[in-house]
Amino acid sequence: MKITGVDAIPLAVPLREGTPPSPWTAGAGRQILVRLTTDEGLTGWGECFAYGATLAVTSVVEEALAPIVLGQDPTQIEPLADRMHKALMIWGRRGLAMMAVSGVELALWDLCGKARGVPVYQLLGGLCQSRARVYASLLRYETPTHVRQAVSAALVLGYTAIKLHQVDVESVAAAREVAGDRIELMLDTNCPWTVEEAIRIGRRLVRFDLRWLEEPVWPPEDYPGLARVRSALRIPLACGENEATVFGIRAIIDAGAADIVQPSVTKVGGILEMKKIAALAAATGVTFVPHSYYYGPGLAATLHVVASTPGVPYVEFPPGQLAAPILAEPIRYSGGAFTVPEQPGLGADPDPGVIARYPYRREAARPFYLT
Repeated sequence: MKITGVDAIPLAVPLREGTPPSPWTAGAGRQILVRLTTDEGLTGWGECFAYGATLAVTSVVEEALAPIVLGQDPTQIEPLADRMHKALMIWGRRGLAMMAVSGVELALWDLCGKARGVPVYQLLGGLCQSRARVYASLLRYETPTHVRQAVSAALVLGYTAIKLHQVDVESVAAAREVAGDRIELMLDTNCPWTVEEAIRIGRRLVRFDLRWLEEPVWPPEDYPGLARVRSALRIPLACGENEATVFGIRAIIDAGAADIVQPSVTKVGGILEMKKIAALAAATGVTFVPHSYYYGPGLAATLHVVASTPGVPYVEFPPGQLAAPILAEPIRYSGGAFTVPEQPGLGADPDPGVIARYPYRREAARPFYLT
């Protein structure tokens, strides 16, 4: 079997209008699918991280990576991934280049599973857990009142763990009041503070019994600074969403910067890097909780990694719904947990009608920044 086609498909499937409103809605409604076709009629699907520079990532896939994988056997994932990593080294080992590599690598795994007639988790060592507990990863909201509304809606949907993306103590207090003591709360601040600010504000957050405080320091790669915050607070620290490769996550662990590492399968380099990081985390006593704010193959790939990895406590999931499901068979949860897809490959083939209806258009796109 040989790869005969490589396409990056940028989409703009918007979130359904919801209450409360969020300034992040526009960014969450961007997606990039990667399609690999073969001479035997099989098609593999992957997903790249897309929020900030959709067409740039698409270009990397089609101009830099397509020549590497065209004509190759898609079941040779490790050597193909190695070639992609080396070819893009001059562009950097995180960011746009690695987002593109991730999408192609996921599509290779999808093809390999389909060729062998098994779900991807079987290729990763077998099933460790068939169901994975989910936590609701909320958008960012402008007022504590909006946070109350969002937390209440997540509770109605049956979530028992909820992650906020606020940067003010008042919103966390509002969330804890609505959630009560039995619901786990996490807080992801997206890198807003100096080390001193993170320590000062973190001490005010201790009373809310957070499961973790995520990325409190700017810049995100200030791992010695994060280690200082971690040593000063009684709240577990989490980070790693913005890193790539096992070497990047090793730098976090070596610095003592995190209790929880959170690589993202669409940013880190794909499934191979995720499994290496899971092994590293287990060997060093750090908890592995993947970032997975996706609705398509990226979420499915995360579920296969979690299913084949012992001891992963949660899967992240956005509780809002897209205007139309990207996948022909959407991934759903019940009873606060996901069931891992059992179809060959990732089990994440998109709906052709949705691809046709929601193409990404540069002229219609609005800028998106994490603010």
